[in-house]
Amino acid sequence: MTESAIFHLPAVIVSALLLGFAAPPAHAESSEQRLARLTEMPFESLLEMQVYSASKFEQKISDAPSVATVITAEEIKAYGWRTLADALNSIRGLYVTNDRNYNYLGARGFLRPGDYNSRFLLLVDGYRLNDVVYDQAPIGSDFILDPELISRIEYIPGPGSSVYGSNAFFGVINVISKPVTEAFGTRLSVEAGSFGARRAGIRHGWEMEGGMRFLLSASRSVIRGQDLYYPEFNTPAANNGIARRLDFDRSSHLLFKTELGNMTLSLMHAERNKGIPTASFEQAFNEPASHTVDTQSAIKLDYRTALNNRTDLSWQAFIGRHDYVGSYVYDGPPITVMRDGGIARWWGGEVKIVSTAFDRHKLVAGAEYQRDARRDQYNHDLDPYRINLHDRRSGYRAALYAQDEFALRPDLLLNAGLRYDRVPSAGSNVSPRVALVWHGTPSTTVKAIMGSAFRAPNAYELYYEVAGDGGQKANPSLEPEKIRSTELALEHQFSENARATISVFRNGVTNLISQVMDSDGLLIFRNLDRVTARGVELGYERIWSGDTRLRTSYSWQRSTDKRTGLTPVNSPEHLAKLNISKRVAPNLRAAFEAYYVSKRSTKAGNTAAYWVGNGTLLYSLGKNTEASISLYNLFDRRYADPGSGEHLQDSIAQDGRSMRIRFAHRF
Repeated sequence: MTESAIFHLPAVIVSALLLGFAAPPAHAESSEQRLARLTEMPFESLLEMQVYSASKFEQKISDAPSVATVITAEEIKAYGWRTLADALNSIRGLYVTNDRNYNYLGARGFLRPGDYNSRFLLLVDGYRLNDVVYDQAPIGSDFILDPELISRIEYIPGPGSSVYGSNAFFGVINVISKPVTEAFGTRLSVEAGSFGARRAGIRHGWEMEGGMRFLLSASRSVIRGQDLYYPEFNTPAANNGIARRLDFDRSSHLLFKTELGNMTLSLMHAERNKGIPTASFEQAFNEPASHTVDTQSAIKLDYRTALNNRTDLSWQAFIGRHDYVGSYVYDGPPITVMRDGGIARWWGGEVKIVSTAFDRHKLVAGAEYQRDARRDQYNHDLDPYRINLHDRRSGYRAALYAQDEFALRPDLLLNAGLRYDRVPSAGSNVSPRVALVWHGTPSTTVKAIMGSAFRAPNAYELYYEVAGDGGQKANPSLEPEKIRSTELALEHQFSENARATISVFRNGVTNLISQVMDSDGLLIFRNLDRVTARGVELGYERIWSGDTRLRTSYSWQRSTDKRTGLTPVNSPEHLAKLNISKRVAPNLRAAFEAYYVSKRSTKAGNTAAYWVGNGTLLYSLGKNTEASISLYNLFDRRYADPGSGEHLQDSIAQDGRSMRIRFAHRF
């Protein structure tokens, strides 16, 4: 089937979705339906759903000191999400932008174009993934884990520094990988789609005598990309504004995991090579040598044991690595190729105790240490070779934390936490969080949450310095950013599997680190801005007998920069999300999602409001084989995301309709 023929499929998929969603749920499972378990979505009761990341121990989601969101592996498969960014974009209050190089995540009206997600803490099985040079949280194809290996995603909104420290500013994202027991056997998957997209993955899980279990997984993805037109470069010398074959994305992922008793060892590796079609940072336009490469590796060892029937001990040790290389080409004469990069190496560990030794108390206490062995940055020209920056740094972070979940009454919980962090570049920081959780009735919970968090300035903001036109100055005197947050939330359980939430919040950010032009014409980071955000978030979830699932939300948010009195760039006032999935035939599941983003200000104007819909059909060919077809931007909407200071473009157009076909078989 040709790509042009695929573009005639929206009506077919929409018809299937509408017919399926209108069909009444089955009252009894037939023999044919029992054969279709691959298209069923196993679910946890919404009333009993557990979450770990809010407090670093398992607790009912209604007891958590946050309005948490959990996304399951079944949802990732049903909606055809290709990256972590796709999944996060479905969560209330969050929105994702793309500048044709990286994906960026915004929360509650705050997302500065070009920020590297440093105000979110991204974890994989509790391991801090943010690197130690840029504090980047990679959520696109540069994420370290293949999406097929994700068991669940837990998102904890609001400041989380009381248990996690720096970067847990607007929220904590914990991606939990599949245990080896869920991946026994050999599984092969292949994909093909628009813009020359191809992917192949294989994984194998097995168990040896003595109970040791192993999982090995590898995948490779290649996207040729589109030829893109940018009117800002529409001159004959710049190929009439057309960037040819520069939107490519090539990524690889590798995971080795072994489990023995209470111990788990994980080795993760990912590489991505991404073309840059936008000619950012004043590069030459339509230059095929312009690209970025990100390489990540991690080794993590986890151990858990029960000291007695009321106290558990766990610890983890880890080694992390991130290398970034940007190749930028500038017009001459002579034409100059610049290499810009960062080298990050770190290692450390954490020990934690969770105890219910005292009646009505659940205590968690722990200590962390991380040594940043290398926080290096460099910049040099090739041919002739010239060094512009060669900065070598090291550092560390150390912390102690404690939290108590105290049952004041059977219907009233007090969750209080405190963490002390020592980071040489940010000094000492104390981060508290207090939450009152009142179960007014068995079906209604009220949460009042107050907390503060900090973000230490990263090595890039502190020490990056390149002279000359368009250059940048270092600022070692930067102070940490601070946030104070208050939130009042109501959660109501209409039935075991129908829940509504409403939350009202206010965030106050001080010492916000902003990049500005100094008097000498060079860029520099300074603690300049204060931003206040307030808003309301509404959410509703319902599951029907494991067969149909609905999740929808609406967010209103308003942010104000106190220095200018204006709404910050890229801050939508309204967000709306809809996700619905249903089995429409014994072996066929249909899923549809839509999201709406209101207009946002840019450097020079505004982007228009837009909505986008995606559809996926998942078909089971037997208990071990499945196939799916996904259409993204189903109705071919035209929309753009705000550009950042490094772009000549005021806004950057996003993809129109595209498709993906996927096939997987388990041997």
